[in-house]
This record gives sequence, structure tokens and C-alpha cells, in this order.
Amino acid sequence: MPRMTAARAAVEILKREGVSNAFGVPGAAINPFYAALKAAGGVHHTLARHVEGASHMAEGYTRTHPGNIGVCVGTSGPAGTDMITGLYSAIGDSIPILCITGQAPTAVIHKEDFQAVDIASIARPVTKAATTVLEAAQVPGVFQQAFHLMRSGRPGPVLIDLPLDVQLTEIEFDPETYEPLPVYRPVATRAQAEKAVRMLNASERPLIVAGGGIINADASELLVEFAELTGTPVVPTLMGWGVIADDHALNAGMVGLQTSHRYGNATFLESDFVLGIGNRWANRHTGKLDVYRRGRTFVHVDIEPTQIGKIFPPDYGIASDAKAALALFVEVAKELKAAGELPDRATWAASARERKATLHRRTHFDNVPLKPQRVYEEMNRAFGPETRYVTTIGLSQIAGAQMLHVYKPRHWINCGQAGPLGWTIPAALGVATADPEATVVALSGDYDFQFMLEELAVGAQHRIPYVHVLVNNAYLGLIRQAQRNFDIDFQVNLEFENLNSPELGVYGVDHVKVAEGLGCKAIRVTEPDQLLPAFEQAKKLAAEFRVPVIVEAILERVTNIAMSGSDIASVNEFEDLATEPWHAPTEILPLT
Repeated sequence: MPRMTAARAAVEILKREGVSNAFGVPGAAINPFYAALKAAGGVHHTLARHVEGASHMAEGYTRTHPGNIGVCVGTSGPAGTDMITGLYSAIGDSIPILCITGQAPTAVIHKEDFQAVDIASIARPVTKAATTVLEAAQVPGVFQQAFHLMRSGRPGPVLIDLPLDVQLTEIEFDPETYEPLPVYRPVATRAQAEKAVRMLNASERPLIVAGGGIINADASELLVEFAELTGTPVVPTLMGWGVIADDHALNAGMVGLQTSHRYGNATFLESDFVLGIGNRWANRHTGKLDVYRRGRTFVHVDIEPTQIGKIFPPDYGIASDAKAALALFVEVAKELKAAGELPDRATWAASARERKATLHRRTHFDNVPLKPQRVYEEMNRAFGPETRYVTTIGLSQIAGAQMLHVYKPRHWINCGQAGPLGWTIPAALGVATADPEATVVALSGDYDFQFMLEELAVGAQHRIPYVHVLVNNAYLGLIRQAQRNFDIDFQVNLEFENLNSPELGVYGVDHVKVAEGLGCKAIRVTEPDQLLPAFEQAKKLAAEFRVPVIVEAILERVTNIAMSGSDIASVNEFEDLATEPWHAPTEILPLT
């Protein structure tokens, strides 16, 4: 039997589980693992500037292609605690990532040794499993189980903590005979599928709410096929955006308090039946449940049985992987169609499409400073259907979701449940690492951008190109807007006069200088007609220099973006609405 250190066995398992990239920061307590990583070869490592950044890079990497699992690595103590935000983000959005941490030697973990912390206990609430391995011979089994857990059921992250002596201990392990464990996913039955489809058939105005579970299951094509067979309009959630192209005739738009379309909410309020697949009824999607549920029958399909009924009791629930359920739904629908038992939904679908062609928000403004809506209009012109957008939270993300267009799964990569500021830059680097030839476009407000901007140096060092659209109003815009309810504007103003960049006025941080100082390229835009040329130039610079390129748009200080504080029937439209076709020239359907 071959003998090797437990650290080397761990690396060999990573390779046999399909891992080709890792992100991390070495340190004394994890150096044996790094030595094994170098000796074994086969896993490309990207050095982050912050361990939280490494965890978000791993998450972006996972989200880019079906089957990817991002790996992040750090030393003992603060490296693990820095990863907690990344683990929380991953578990909230059902994203598998593997965090590997070093640990003090087993004999002194409990003696307050330098950087010794019970990271497994800290991480357990935000992982599917968190384990400090105390016996070296258990390392192969713990890693094997980790990949099994990450892929089985509702996907999610795992943390493995490796004490220094455990990593260095030699064990018996044969990599050549290693096999991953079978993945478990619940599967709907034929009877369940028949009942769900017949409930849909019995309705007059059905909708499908398509969640991120469909993307995780790589089931977007089946979703579109089922929608087309039954003529049912589809409402993608924010996490499911891209499961059906925005320009598809059955895409009814998004629903919610913030990241929603006027036509999406209007169509939902006209519906009488909702089939939710791979979604979790997030509160910013539903708003007040009495409004959301009133007059509607609900069927909920989710891979996690305990998710069904967590937010509200559906009329019927099915615990199933989205792909397995949709395959059966398609099978049943085809049989019903052949028997002439599928109702004609053309009138209902046409009404949804009519709302999509009339209920528009205005995007075309010529104001200086810029209105943010114009930025997204020009982004629609500059970046085509192959673009992978990456963003996390804030008015920039909310407005982007209202006004940008997405055409494919995994082309809107958004941190949904946790929404940590700073996520965007490292996640974009992870996406661009996973798909180096793609057009990757990140979107941030100035505060999100400033949280982890040191990670731009990672893109410069490792030649990871992408375009970062930075909308700068020198405000914590979303929090400022929320503070209106308290009649305050307190501790959310980022303005100051920069002694070194007086040309910025009150916009404070000189993001162009900072980006250039970190080895990247940057362009500042102050007038609307400069936006499209700047985006085109940014794409060229990214391709030429293979580094992140920032396009900073200087916005008006205050813009209130459409949203509701309570329910989907009472969204506050703060800005002018589109009443002429030229008011929203890049909408999917021209204004009628």
C-alpha cells in the first residue's frame, strides 16, 4: 500500500474529485498542505490578498459551470474566521465550496496556542459539515464525505480543519483506487408529477416560478421545454435569472419588492396558480405573504424536504431534484398534449407579453451628473447575450436587475441571501478564472467596490481580465434610501474633498488612481455619451492587457430606485416611467 502524508492524500483526492483550481493564502499551519499541493501538481492555485476574498473567488468559480466546486485554503485562526462570510454566502445560495484550514497541533489546540481556534464549531451553522480531523488516517474519508455532502441533496459548503501534525503524519492511501461516493438527490415519482401537472392544467392563469435550484441542477433546457409544452409563462427568481432567456416569449419578468419588473409583478398579481421549482420563496421576492398568496394555488418542488412549508404551506409539495422533476413534468405534458388534454394558454401568455411591452421604467436620461438608469441602458448596448454579470447587493444590483438583460443560465451570478459588501470583485475573479475567455462584467456601487478592492491586485498579478462597472454616488445608496423611513440621513454619506484629486469635487476616493496603483486599468465617465465608448474601450483593454478594467460612472448623488417596503402590489416608482419608446430604448419589447 502506498504511504504518503495525510496532506498529500488530501490533494490527491481533490484531483480525483475534479478539482483543478484553488484560491487561498498560505500560512505556517497550512504549509504542509501547500507543500503537497506543489509536489502533486494538477491544481492551479491563485494567491488572494484576503482569505475572505479567496472564499468568494471559490464561490464565483463554482457558480460558473455545472459540476465546478471551488476550493479555498487558509491557515489557522483568523484565516478560518475570515472565511465565515464566504461560507454563509455559499450556504444561503446552495453553492458547494470546500474551505480547508490549517490548525495548531492536536496536543495544544485546547491550550490557547497561537492562532488556535475551534473553527469547526464556529463554521458549523453555515456549512453542511465542519470537521477538525484529529486522526490522520481519517483524512481520506473526511474529504470523500465532504464531496459527497457538497453534491448531495441541497448543495452547500463544507469546512475541513487540518491540525499541523495531522497533515504531516504518513498514512496508507492508494490514490489509484480512490472513487467518489455516489451522489444522492431525491427524485419525484410519476404519480407526483401527474398530480402537479394536472393541478396546473386545472388553472386558468398559471405561472412557473423558476429558482436557482434549476440552475444548480443544470435543468434550464427542461424548464423551457415544459413551459413551451404547456404554454405557461415563467417568472425567474433573482437566483434563477437566466433559466429562460429574457427575450423568450414566455419570460414574464421577475417578481419582488426590489429586483423586479413592473410587468412581472403585474402578471403575477393576475395569476391563479404558481408552480415553484427550486426556489425558496425569499422574502424580497414574495413581500407580504397575504398579498402574494391571495387567490392562488401553490405547488412547490424543492430538493430539500424541509424547505417545503418553511415559508408558507403550499397546496402540494414535492421533494425532488429540479432536473428529475422537470423530466417527469415534460414526460407527462407530452402525453397530455398527444391526448389533446393540454389547455390553450395563448391568451394568457399574450396578456403577459402585452404587459411586458407596456409597463417599462425609463432609462434614457441625459442628466449630468449621470442618472444610474442611463448606465444600464448603455450596458445593454455594449454587452451582449454571452456576458456573465457578477454582483452582490445595493442600489446598483437592484437597478441592474430591473434594467439589464440576461439570456443564459449562470450569466447572472449574484450573491442572493447573504449579500455581503465586497463580494463582487473576488467573485468576478473566480468567474473569470473558471471561464477565462468569457466577457465577465461586474457591477458595484462605490462602497461594495471599496470593501475588498485589494483583490484587484490578484487580477493584475494572475492576469485575470474582466470589466468592472462602478457606479459612484459617494453614498451608501440603499441604506440612505431605507433611512427615509426613519426620516434620517445618518452615517451613510461618503463624500469628502480629496486633497490629491481636487477634480473629483466631493466624490472622495479616486478609484482610478487606486485601480491603477493595484496594476489595473481604469476609465472615468462623467457624461452619458461617454458611457458606450468607455465600455467598448474597457473590453479592448481587458483583452489586450489581461487585467481587470474599471469603468467608473460618476452619478448624481441621490437617486431613489423603484422598490416596495411591504408587498408586490405597492412598489414605489420614484422616477419617471417610460411613456415614449425612446424613454426605454433597450427594453426587450419596444413600448407600445
